[in-house]
Amino acid sequence: MASRLLLRLRHALASEGPAEAAAGPEAEQFPESSELEDDDAEGLSSRLSGTLSFTSAEDDEDEDEEDDEAAGPSPLPLGDRASGGEDAEQSPSPDGQRSSQLLARQLQDFWKKSRNTLVPQRLLFEVTSANVVKDPPSKYVLYTLAVMGPGPPDHQPAHISRRYSDFERLHRNLQRQFRGPMAAISFPRKRLRRNFTAETIARRSRAFEQFLSHLQAVPELRQAPDLQDFFVLPELRRAQSLTCTGLYREALALWANAWQLQTQLGTLSSPDRPLLTLAGLAVCHQELEDPGEARACCERALQLLGDKSPHPLLAPFLEAHVRLSWRLGLDKRQSEARLQVLQEAGLTPTPPPSLKELLIKEVLD
Repeated sequence: MASRLLLRLRHALASEGPAEAAAGPEAEQFPESSELEDDDAEGLSSRLSGTLSFTSAEDDEDEDEEDDEAAGPSPLPLGDRASGGEDAEQSPSPDGQRSSQLLARQLQDFWKKSRNTLVPQRLLFEVTSANVVKDPPSKYVLYTLAVMGPGPPDHQPAHISRRYSDFERLHRNLQRQFRGPMAAISFPRKRLRRNFTAETIARRSRAFEQFLSHLQAVPELRQAPDLQDFFVLPELRRAQSLTCTGLYREALALWANAWQLQTQLGTLSSPDRPLLTLAGLAVCHQELEDPGEARACCERALQLLGDKSPHPLLAPFLEAHVRLSWRLGLDKRQSEARLQVLQEAGLTPTPPPSLKELLIKEVLD
């Protein structure tokens, strides 16, 4: 009975979805042609007209590209197709019908569960603004993207701002390292003219959204260091620069955005940059007279460090945690004991360097 039902399902899927079956492979291969059709580009411009800043100048000297719609194949429901089949040999008994319907429901439930649990949840990318920047002698379009993870609907997305040359550099680096996976991922080509028209900017906006989504869909590319650098490194450098110049409030927003990016990208298992981000957050909160938040950042960093071999930031985080706990009247004995062990073993000077000192000296590459 089960084998007969599965055979019917195969026939039903083959007979009902020829168009979908034809569209599926093409969408999955992400063809190299990255052009949007004119009607699609018009609709995209309309969709983004409220958030994108366009100029109609048909100037030169910027690189950019266009985009291609790679809509994935829509899932096919199984339940409704279990009842119809081309190989009906004889009318089944009522008991057989009930068994078939039960098995069909079980298959459908399993399919739904596997779709939700076996396929990893991916990030969503949306260009929320695109502004033409004139910085003589250069002129370029700066695209701001919202990076949204699988959190609650009211969860604020992280944001990054990149220009075409940043995307192109990422594409070039990944092509050198991952020729196989990158062969199936399209990238908008450069244009010599009309780089600053509303149509071109809208097409490129859509193309960049799809390009990043395609990269995130491939596990081998998702964890590539160049992709992680693309998202996080510019934010960390700007935050570090603002912290070093004493602009703590502006730096705090960048450190917080960088932390959110790393959380959504799932890079906290490699602690160096998350630890540096937490150090920046702790320093800014402390300078802005918010010792409670600063201490919470130190505690999060100590959790990431755990009982691993001594890290250069371990003693500074312990020292900051002790000082902030004393200021807030909270328990500091455990951190004091760990710091004393490090000092007695000669693993850190007495007193250890502060988080701010290490943050200023850190070279981000």
